[in-house]
Amino acid sequence: MRAARLIKMVLLLQSRPSMTGPELARELEVSERTVARDVLSLSEAGVPVYADRGRAGGYRLIGGYRTRLTGLGRSEAEALFLSGVPSALREMGLADAASAARLKVSAALLPELRDAATGAAQRFHLDAPAWYQEPRTPALLPAVADAVWDDRRITARYLRKDTEVERQLEPYGLVLKAGVWYLAARAQGDFRVYRVDRFTAVEAPDGGGDGAEGGPTGGRFVRDEAFDLPAFWAERAAQFARSLLREEVVVRLSARGVRRLPHVTERAAAEEAIEAARSGDGPDAQGRLTVRLAVESAEVAYAQLLGLGPEGEVLGPPALRERFAAAARRTAALYS
Repeated sequence: MRAARLIKMVLLLQSRPSMTGPELARELEVSERTVARDVLSLSEAGVPVYADRGRAGGYRLIGGYRTRLTGLGRSEAEALFLSGVPSALREMGLADAASAARLKVSAALLPELRDAATGAAQRFHLDAPAWYQEPRTPALLPAVADAVWDDRRITARYLRKDTEVERQLEPYGLVLKAGVWYLAARAQGDFRVYRVDRFTAVEAPDGGGDGAEGGPTGGRFVRDEAFDLPAFWAERAAQFARSLLREEVVVRLSARGVRRLPHVTERAAAEEAIEAARSGDGPDAQGRLTVRLAVESAEVAYAQLLGLGPEGEVLGPPALRERFAAAARRTAALYS
């Protein structure tokens, strides 16, 4: 631990003209007294650290000294590729590894390029959680992430509706979707998706196992090199979205309603419905287009299609049309 801290101190001083004691203490998460002792240790080891006295003083390296201790470890290199999503790194317990990786990269750059990382971070930021939701980190996410990084089988207990089930999983990858974490894992030969916040227990035994299919539950498994996490997620997400659309409504839309429909209901379903209607009978004499729209339920359709206002007329099913007619009468009464 102390050796790693000393290396980090050298890299910090190498990447900046000078740093004060409080600044180093804050970066290294130690006391200023510890910083002073570490500086003395570095000096005794031959690292030319110089201390400037006074109010504007601080620590700096003398004579353009540069260390070659900039090689990235595996965890640091892997974390570096995720550094665009800082909240995800924190939740998976990788913030320290990412910080060390960025520092090593910064130390390896020419002096005139060392502000590149800061400049990019001040101009681009990815905010993963959805609006109006308080993001919650699943308690077991770090354990699941460790197993994913290490290709290690896990025994997981999982809430499915009102029951708790146990599964032996080969965790392949994690996906952060609108602030919710999902695990893509192989179970009994099939790839499936699990919400991490529904795990109640996760165990990754250290037992042996050669990684062969169907081997012991402990130890590592051999990844299927053909597995493509982004492609798998895109396919499953599309399947999930389609599986929710179990009913159909018929809507007559104005030109403005056609443009609005993808914004008030499921986009892919709306675009498919519009394209099918245009390829079929097309707009009527009034320029309105009648679409057959797949929806999750009549209740969901009612909530969504109200957003069209007078730009959409629900034609069926009859019960839903009557509900819209009643809503229109109540609205008209409010403005009469």
